[in-house]
Amino acid sequence: MKLRVLGCGDAFGSGGRNQSGYLIEGADRLFLLDCGPTTLLAMKRAGIEPKRLDAVFLSHLHGDHFGGLPFFFIEFLYNTRRARPLQIAGPPGTEERAHDLFQVMYGSAAEPKELPPTAFHEFEPGRATAVDGIEVLPFRVPHQLQDVSLGLKVFYEGKTIVFSGDSGWTDDLVAQARGADLFLCECSFYTRTAPNHISYSELRGQLERLECKRLLLTHMGEEMLARRQELAVETAADGMVVEI
Repeated sequence: MKLRVLGCGDAFGSGGRNQSGYLIEGADRLFLLDCGPTTLLAMKRAGIEPKRLDAVFLSHLHGDHFGGLPFFFIEFLYNTRRARPLQIAGPPGTEERAHDLFQVMYGSAAEPKELPPTAFHEFEPGRATAVDGIEVLPFRVPHQLQDVSLGLKVFYEGKTIVFSGDSGWTDDLVAQARGADLFLCECSFYTRTAPNHISYSELRGQLERLECKRLLLTHMGEEMLARRQELAVETAADGMVVEI
């Protein structure tokens, strides 16, 4: 199994990086963690046929994490029709927001546009869910005040991947990452601290507590990118392929 980084940038495209999209390729499944606006482009650039995609798992409903869905919808309506529904799972409100975004981008009030074959699933924090044979444990993380933001713990082919999504530091990340084959952890800032994003200055003090097999930092802003040679932790890059 491998993880291909289609996009590891932040909402601002810092460093010219694509926005959030991580493609996991197994023996019989191909699925995404997040689907930022540049995800379809990056997938085609990597030579991967979009119709192979089985599922999309969303951490939260900010545009740089789910705004790529409409491009897949028009791809499957007009370019490469699917033989079976695309499975999309995310926090509460995912189905409504995905429909609304699609109408804003490609539909109209007079003529609402139908989605291609799609099956939506709503994640409940703390409750493991199986989607198309892939088990996901969503857990709530501190990123938004009103809407739900999730970290995602994925179990597939005997491996475990933990994705923090966007999150401020929380000790729950220590518990969730314990024993994971890969912990994909956002680290937006170097010294700046914020309640809804992790900084390297915070993370550095927690590294000994993270008992994961591999840690990969992502969603880095300009300050982090400028200082990444100083980091004692591996960092993600667009196009990177991680064997798990």
